[in-house]
Amino acid sequence: MKRFTRAAVSLAAPLAAAQFVVGATAPAAAAAPQPVRVPSGVTAGYVVFDRQAGKVIANRQVHHRFRSASVVKVLIAIDYLERRKGTIPAADAALLATMLRGSDDDAATALWRRGGQGKIVQRMARKIGLADTAPPPAAKPGFWGYTAISALDIARVYRYLLDTAEPRVRDAVMGHLRQAQQCATDGFDQHFGIPRGVPRPWAVKQGWSGYGSVPPVKCVRSTSSSTGMAPRGAAGPTTTGASATDLTPVTTGTAGLATGLTTGRAAGLRRGNAVDFSRPVLHTTGVIGDRFIMVVLTTQPAGASYGSSATRLTALARDLYRSVR
Repeated sequence: MKRFTRAAVSLAAPLAAAQFVVGATAPAAAAAPQPVRVPSGVTAGYVVFDRQAGKVIANRQVHHRFRSASVVKVLIAIDYLERRKGTIPAADAALLATMLRGSDDDAATALWRRGGQGKIVQRMARKIGLADTAPPPAAKPGFWGYTAISALDIARVYRYLLDTAEPRVRDAVMGHLRQAQQCATDGFDQHFGIPRGVPRPWAVKQGWSGYGSVPPVKCVRSTSSSTGMAPRGAAGPTTTGASATDLTPVTTGTAGLATGLTTGRAAGLRRGNAVDFSRPVLHTTGVIGDRFIMVVLTTQPAGASYGSSATRLTALARDLYRSVR
């Protein structure tokens, strides 16, 4: 059994322009935290930030780098909206909606190409002060799902959205995340982790990769407490490689790191923190009510099924939420 820590992890970004410091006074010491179990074979990094207290209240391996899968779509959306001044064309508004609500990969690829691919990540990392985040490997510039992220960096992204971004950007992105569909456009059930384990209201962006391009079970919308997944065909995926739809190759643009991010990347590599591109990943991230930012990133066991991974991640998110309440 592994317990989370209440270490003094700061969400304040290294760039002064990010303005993340919160002056709230911390509440009196709480009761001893409840145990949070990380399932065997799972690599997990997580952060819970209490906006009311103005501090991180639970954390584990906050700088561990994971491949982003669809979580990077939040950065794609913020970058597009901040670069686009004036009215958003109807076609682009539709792309943003389906990318954030239904985690649509084709929409993400279209906006990724238009924004310069890895340059999107570079711009966002510089602006928000993301120390562990980096574009996909230079050999795979179009594979947006191979963007490197950490739990602390994604928590900073949500803080930026809620506390610093222009209201039009905040309202657009958070509005879509509050309406995240249960059934993603690729047929996968994306109500795992926070949506399945934490009471509403919440706004979420999920991520998954390594389970094939076709869901092993059919996603069925459900308002009950059941899994919302009905059997269809095989019980699990037969491949453990990256999802084809998550990783649509694009050949234009450039990849690599901006000069201002070199130090952060070197620090991550010195920690032996290379990104795992082989095992499946499953992530749940978002805002619970108006108070908690929760980010749980996981690398699952090799060959794990989507259903078993979702069950493990949901249990972890539920335990983590209960431990901080």
